Amino acid sequence: MDLGLAGRKAIVTGGSKGLGQAIAAELLAEGASVVICSRHADELDATAAELAKRAAVADGGQVLALPCDVTDPEQVVTFVEAAVHAMSGLDILVNNAGGARPGQFGTLTDEDWHADIEVKLFSQLRCTRAALPHLRRSDAPRVININAVYARYPDPAFLASSVNRASCLSLSKALSMELGREGILVNSVNIGLVETPQWQNIHRRRAPDMPAEQFYGQLAAAEVPLGRFGQPDEVAGLVAFLASGRASYIAGASIDVAGGMGKFL
Repeated sequence: MDLGLAGRKAIVTGGSKGLGQAIAAELLAEGASVVICSRHADELDATAAELAKRAAVADGGQVLALPCDVTDPEQVVTFVEAAVHAMSGLDILVNNAGGARPGQFGTLTDEDWHADIEVKLFSQLRCTRAALPHLRRSDAPRVININAVYARYPDPAFLASSVNRASCLSLSKALSMELGREGILVNSVNIGLVETPQWQNIHRRRAPDMPAEQFYGQLAAAEVPLGRFGQPDEVAGLVAFLASGRASYIAGASIDVAGGMGKFL
């Protein structure tokens, strides 16, 4: 299926690895130009080189990597302006940045809560605010926020993520209602257990002597009806669809990509 993304211009935050890298690769393969960011310039350069190779093979779009810490308001503004200048516009914003911060109520400090809300809720707020003037000039503007099933299915072991992702979910819905009148489509993609570097780090901390396949398998057996972790490209395909013209009447949606995880309607 041709999604009609050739020539579109996208920003993907947290794009140096894992889910962000997969989303950038999917958009590039569809012919979009993509600017990715993360805090680590060395990782960004390596990822950009790899993405450029894959895009060339697929006759896809162009990729640019720019460092940015999305918890720093000034860096966000500078990054978005630089990305828009490089691409001569902006059509798609994918707010993907946001690391998991495991911890129950008794273990989380004020600093933990502040750090978590900055990288999740405030990164989406700031990036969307900075991108909005440019999205208003697009003829098919999209904002796609990567959130988590924990927003509607709280896990005490990931308490900060559960609480702050619920805020992100509310932000997506409220923005979709406000910006929909301008034709700017805002949607949320909520992931469950997806194999990313964040989960690789959790595996190393919790069970370094257990094979990864066994560790992931035990977690998935307890929570996921499909019985396995998802892969980043299984999320990236939905993001590309929501960015496309085929999703032109989808706004304010909250779509889970979680293998059936989440005991809610």
